[in-house]
Amino acid sequence: DSSTSRGLGDVYKRQLYCLSGSPEPMNELWLAAAIIVYENGEYFMKPIGVVTDSHSGISPEEAEQLGVKVLPMPFYVDNRCCYEGVTFTREEFLEKLKNGAKVSTSQPSPLEVMKLWDEALTEFEQIIYIPISSGLSGSCSTASMLASDEKYENKVFVVDNGRVSAPLRRSVLDALELIEKGYVAPWIKKMLESSRSDMVIYVGVETLENLKRGGRISAASAALGTVLNIKPVLKFDVSTLDVYQKCRGFNKARKVMIEAMKNDLNTKFEKWYKAGKVNLLAASSASPEVTKEWEAQIREEFPGMDVRCDDLSMGVACHIGYGGLGIGCSCCPDAALD
Repeated sequence: DSSTSRGLGDVYKRQLYCLSGSPEPMNELWLAAAIIVYENGEYFMKPIGVVTDSHSGISPEEAEQLGVKVLPMPFYVDNRCCYEGVTFTREEFLEKLKNGAKVSTSQPSPLEVMKLWDEALTEFEQIIYIPISSGLSGSCSTASMLASDEKYENKVFVVDNGRVSAPLRRSVLDALELIEKGYVAPWIKKMLESSRSDMVIYVGVETLENLKRGGRISAASAALGTVLNIKPVLKFDVSTLDVYQKCRGFNKARKVMIEAMKNDLNTKFEKWYKAGKVNLLAASSASPEVTKEWEAQIREEFPGMDVRCDDLSMGVACHIGYGGLGIGCSCCPDAALD
């Protein structure tokens, strides 16, 4: 409360008390983690940076605008190793995807991860690293292991809050907002991870080919589904990706996703929704024209709510395929511990 606070130092000390669970003075470890400096009669915190990976859908241009760093994730196109935002433009990639190129995903090497961290630590005292969910990729667990090294102790805080695509991008924005509010790095990590279950995303799949290649459906099911014009809606919830419903036609899939989102806002996320603490999300691996139509449809169905339709990352699109559309929501992490 700004009316009772006597400066940023009080804010940071209160957060430290919350972290320790005790109003007693902090030990040296917590003080080191907080990076509190006293100068000219005021407390202030050295800068905290945010790093994520390209599964967030954040482009190099947007990363520069936001002041964050993004690790390009590797993927394969017709057995050629590529890097998001480096090898192809999005338009080139989607064209290859549309024309049936064989695509698959991979993980970055530990050296690539540490190189980016080291670069970030030349600009920031500490970094919050928010990678793709550990439930979808082993790269998050690798990052946690790397961060346990003495070199990165109290410098790199790896967040595993079960996010990918638009929810992952939203987590990056949440972290930036928490930094702006003056929260310390360990507390930001705690808040983001405490909101792990406070999100959902539904994705409608236009083509079954990529699900077949990824082993999520059999070749026979893909062939039958294509003949019957079956368009599955997938649900990503707390690190799991499952089939939510099978629809006859993509228009039906779009309606199913919107109804599912409305139901979640009025049930699972009701208290956040009524408090205005929900961010409505959308994503697409479709053409710009279809993407605009989808965004307009969402705005019509959810009047008064802001929505931005993000590009599905190339890595995620490798599994979803061309023409995918998604809708979801993410609750504000500063309400997760209320």
